[in-house]
Amino acid sequence: MKWKTRLGAGVTAFAAVLGVMSTPAASATALAAPDISLANIKTHLAQLQTIANNNGGTRSARGGGYAASVSYVENLLKNAGYTTTRQTCTSCLGQSQNLIAEWPQGDASQVIMLGAHLDSVSAGPGINDNGSGSASILEVALTLARTNPAMAKRVRFGWWADEESGLVGSKYYVNNLPSAERTKIKTYLNFDMIGSKNWGYFVYDDVASIKAIFDEYFTSIGIPTEGDSEGDGRSDHASFKSAGIPVGGLATGAGDIKSSAQAQKWGGTAGSPFDNCYHRACDTTANIPDAPLEKNSDAIGYALWKLAVATPQGNDFSVAVNPAAGTVQPGQSLQVAVNTTTTSGSAQSISLSASGLPAGATATFSPATISSGGSSTLTITTSSSTPTGTFPLTVTADGANADHTASFSLGVGSTSCAPVTNSTRLDIPDYPGAAVSSTANVGCARNASGTTKVEVHITHTYRGDLVLDLIAPDGTAYRLKNSSSDSTPNIDTTYTVNASSEAANGAWKLQIKDVGPADTGYLSSWTLTV
Repeated sequence: MKWKTRLGAGVTAFAAVLGVMSTPAASATALAAPDISLANIKTHLAQLQTIANNNGGTRSARGGGYAASVSYVENLLKNAGYTTTRQTCTSCLGQSQNLIAEWPQGDASQVIMLGAHLDSVSAGPGINDNGSGSASILEVALTLARTNPAMAKRVRFGWWADEESGLVGSKYYVNNLPSAERTKIKTYLNFDMIGSKNWGYFVYDDVASIKAIFDEYFTSIGIPTEGDSEGDGRSDHASFKSAGIPVGGLATGAGDIKSSAQAQKWGGTAGSPFDNCYHRACDTTANIPDAPLEKNSDAIGYALWKLAVATPQGNDFSVAVNPAAGTVQPGQSLQVAVNTTTTSGSAQSISLSASGLPAGATATFSPATISSGGSSTLTITTSSSTPTGTFPLTVTADGANADHTASFSLGVGSTSCAPVTNSTRLDIPDYPGAAVSSTANVGCARNASGTTKVEVHITHTYRGDLVLDLIAPDGTAYRLKNSSSDSTPNIDTTYTVNASSEAANGAWKLQIKDVGPADTGYLSSWTLTV
């Protein structure tokens, strides 16, 4: 959370115009929201802590800890079926990146957006501020993908860069949205510091109808709430509110002092800050209690299901493939599970089929017809003539009352990926010149590894000017190096990124941009090991 001037509440009047539901009682909840796994959220937080430990104890936007955090979150989302986009924020420290993920179902003209800033202050790892919000909406996103309910509205998630410098990443995102795209965002929900050690339960009170949804959940579990006066205007919801987008969200307190009345209401220690480790090195996984994290994450799930999931009409079900990707050699076969869940009404008969297979490949289901709530085994068999490559398959579940699909990525070919070196000299234009790139063509049919290596050799008189990105064949950017004040010449470094969600086969690029004046250089060679 970053200190900002308190904003007025003028956006409230826009709520009805922009499509926020009037009151929770006036609309039926589509489906009961599933439990959001506390254990999984704590796993995400442990990963963020490890990333900070490996990057000088911080995940600040100016360093490698933030870039590694983006990669961790993005890989999980891509594997779950989200459409992800990295947006380079040119006004952010180190030109760090916002991460946007959209679930590709529901009415695209009505977007419910959830967000949390992913950066920390430079003083610490930022596990409550704001690993707690980031990890919680990540697990909500993954739960949405696993349960795959019918959607009334489109759901989009954002993890923001450089909030700690003044909401820079979210401002950049909102300011670069065309007017027509802004109007599609009917509600933005923000989650910043939802696991404070001496916690309270604070609900943003900018829009009464949005606050009422969260209050409805907390009332159902016997927890009283208060409006979030401490956080008003201090986090990324302010960027959306300033653009006229209705906002809501949750917090558990930062540096303010818990009163005696609040301690009587929620427990904890009166006279002490809600988070004594706010913006300090002690904001680690040891600073996060289970209770507020679990209750707030379930509240997020409740609100999302209430706002975006379709009201069931009769008998319905969902379908998912596990795992969602696999690789075989030509002439071999693989098996995956096709799982269904009855989401409303009664179970129904479902016939299974697959499309998108490459030449010489077949798909069989055992059994081929199931009742919703049951599972089947999908066997994909290739022949010696099946071409190599990566093929997106669609599994269709044709039910008696409803039809649904799930996706599977099939890789065919050699899984041995030799290192690829490009030693062609590439001159790097001085600032404000455009970014340049060098290509390495990889030929193998598996995913890249979680420890993809990028060995870079650059001759340059001021290496702190340079920003390096690895660009995957599908266009996803993996930040290798941010700009800095490092005046040391030259780069002779091997970077490691988690690119395990990417198909290895294709053209990878090393992109280089000089963001500082007066110094020049060139790329002499680079080697990619996927």
